[in-house]
Amino acid sequence: MKSMDRRTFVKGAAGAWAAGQLIGTSRSWAGANDTIRVAVLGVHGRGQDHIQAHQAEPNVEVVALCDPDRKVLTSRAAQFKEKYGKEVKTAVDLRDLFADGSIDAVSIATPNHWHALATIWACQAGKDVYVEKPGSHNIFEGRKMIEAAYKYRRIVQHGVQLRSSPALQEAVQLLRDGIIGNVYLARGLCFRTRPSIGKKPTTWVPEHLDYDLWLGPAQWRPYSENIVHYNWHWHWDFGNGDVGNQGVHETDMCLWGLGVKTLPDQVCAMGGKFLWDDDKETPEWLSTNYKFTQENKMIQFETRPWITNDEAGAGVGNIFYGEEGFMVIKGYGTYETYLGKDKKPGPRRSEEGNHFANFHKAVRSRNMADQNGPVETIHLSSAIAHLGNIAYLTGATLQFDPRTERFINNEEANRYLSRKYREPFVVPEIV
Repeated sequence: MKSMDRRTFVKGAAGAWAAGQLIGTSRSWAGANDTIRVAVLGVHGRGQDHIQAHQAEPNVEVVALCDPDRKVLTSRAAQFKEKYGKEVKTAVDLRDLFADGSIDAVSIATPNHWHALATIWACQAGKDVYVEKPGSHNIFEGRKMIEAAYKYRRIVQHGVQLRSSPALQEAVQLLRDGIIGNVYLARGLCFRTRPSIGKKPTTWVPEHLDYDLWLGPAQWRPYSENIVHYNWHWHWDFGNGDVGNQGVHETDMCLWGLGVKTLPDQVCAMGGKFLWDDDKETPEWLSTNYKFTQENKMIQFETRPWITNDEAGAGVGNIFYGEEGFMVIKGYGTYETYLGKDKKPGPRRSEEGNHFANFHKAVRSRNMADQNGPVETIHLSSAIAHLGNIAYLTGATLQFDPRTERFINNEEANRYLSRKYREPFVVPEIV
């Protein structure tokens, strides 16, 4: 498509898709041996892992790559041909791939601020979706992603791969069975070595980057090398800090292990930047508390940068506390238990899972019940991170109504539930 065609596409699609007409609907198939044709969106960093993971599965084929950075896109296409011996379609604009009826699914590894809109557009276009964590950039978006998945009957898998670990599935069942008694507290740990990103000036946009597309739903701001590519994580317009980056694996694990399926009703947070005077906007260190009054349970979550100690042998993971012991989750597939006052070692296991294979299974079966990371986890586990960030930004102990998903008597906090979108990249009220 030419640029004018793209503008016509997205503006015209809004009304048609809202009316339930699937533009570019994928071919109908359900056979176990039919090939799932996948497009990977965002291939600078994590997208490379998506390519490899999809290509490694039987009867799954990556057929297209998309990135607004033409230099990155050209490089990844060349690497793909060298490794897999075949050409792959490329697109700078993701809408070109949504309009391609031969593509069955998209795998989204873009910056966070693009996750929701890309997912909704894909669902409206009849594509199934694998989307990286955090699924949403704000709380409003998570609810809209759920609505889109159900309205268009799409498989939308959230990249919380801990849920596909056989060891951690066993760990959660042990918690349900009372291995450490009544579980009242989950502690999420995100201790990553995050150095200073320094300060870089705004400058001209490189010719190889379509910066308008990269910005997408975000408001326009001058280009800086400290935004594109990786350091967008530490800018509120695009990322959510480490609690909304690596931390979403752990917020999701907290919810899963506690067995709560709603959002908390009380949130408080404190943190800040203590080490470096750099371009990061998000806090280096952040400590948050979430209370689920009805369930009588709590989540504590903490991110730490740079040089720090582990806790119970975990630097990135979780600790579940019960009346008869505690359980430690490490990495993406290890659990250990310690029982009684003497902390006697109990059951333990280490085994990671294949979250992409689980997605492919659900795509074939058309059954959301087959998913380990269903669309609901997008909203809940991402929203835990968002709530913590909002408490930090407002500096208040917040009362939250999980039913209406709004803060009580705090309009400043409610303003953070969504964002001002930039036309035509608008997450719609009606999907």
